Amino acid sequence: MTVQPRPGARNLITDVAGFRVGNAQDDRIKTGATVLVADAPFTAGVHVMGGAPGTRETDLLAADKTVEQVNALVLSGGSAFGLDAASGVADALRAQGCGFAVGDQLVPIVPGAILFDLINGGDKDWPENPYKRLGAEALSNASPQFDLGSVGAGAGATTANFKGGLGSASVTLPSGHTVGALVAVNALGSAVVGEGPHFWAAPFEQGDEFGGRGVATDYPEPHLPPTKLAAHANTTIGIVATDATLSQAQCTRLATAAHDGFARALFPSHTPMDGDLIFAAASGAKPLGHPIADTLYLGHAAATCMARAIARAVFHASPATGDMQPCWSDKHG
Repeated sequence: MTVQPRPGARNLITDVAGFRVGNAQDDRIKTGATVLVADAPFTAGVHVMGGAPGTRETDLLAADKTVEQVNALVLSGGSAFGLDAASGVADALRAQGCGFAVGDQLVPIVPGAILFDLINGGDKDWPENPYKRLGAEALSNASPQFDLGSVGAGAGATTANFKGGLGSASVTLPSGHTVGALVAVNALGSAVVGEGPHFWAAPFEQGDEFGGRGVATDYPEPHLPPTKLAAHANTTIGIVATDATLSQAQCTRLATAAHDGFARALFPSHTPMDGDLIFAAASGAKPLGHPIADTLYLGHAAATCMARAIARAVFHASPATGDMQPCWSDKHG
């Protein structure tokens, strides 16, 4: 009998064994950072489809580059300032004895990506860039269990009509491989049909993981979707992970496929003002049984998990003083 795909025990990216996620945020600034780290270095890839990305060390994830594994991946708010979150993670990992050995030196490999949350109602008049601190704090908080919604890199995130946030989801496939997604949703567009309550990702929902409202019965005119274009405060960034044994090139293909999840859950997505980016991570714990078929289903699972994670981010967002957007739960909870 074929085993049916199902969410993992936590329905989080950390259902992929060996991975942990840490979050840190500053509620006064309304921003934060999120770190994915593993028990050992892991293979990673990346694919960027947004028109305004902000990244660190993504070039080395190409299949022709020398370093094939990384020590951590970082998602952060703060626009270009937020790239410092990865520096905080790198410093902490080096102190732990982790990194790529070069002579007698260890250089932690920590790619990162940022979203723009500088105009979200928080106090941005900081005397010193806070993101290095937030990155180090997020790493220290890394655990298999973590919260969703207004935490970590999603602490100050917004969408066209509701607060965004941090989301995650997972699935175990009949092949025995597990796939998980982690995403900070700060999209130019919307995760809901019209003003809700139905999510664009509803066809892929597992149980009632984001309210169980089902699919919408009425859809707005498709060519003029709601956006927050005037706010200039965009970008959705995410990670998909698996326990499959994948090469750097296969990880890149996994990240590419996962972008379908953005398109299924955000309307519109991949715009010129978004820096939409997805990392892919593979622990290599479980070899592929059928290389062609398994990679096909891993990519499809990454896309559906990502769509579900996006909806869960918005669904779990919580209100805070000074918010410029309502939460989905304020109107539909």
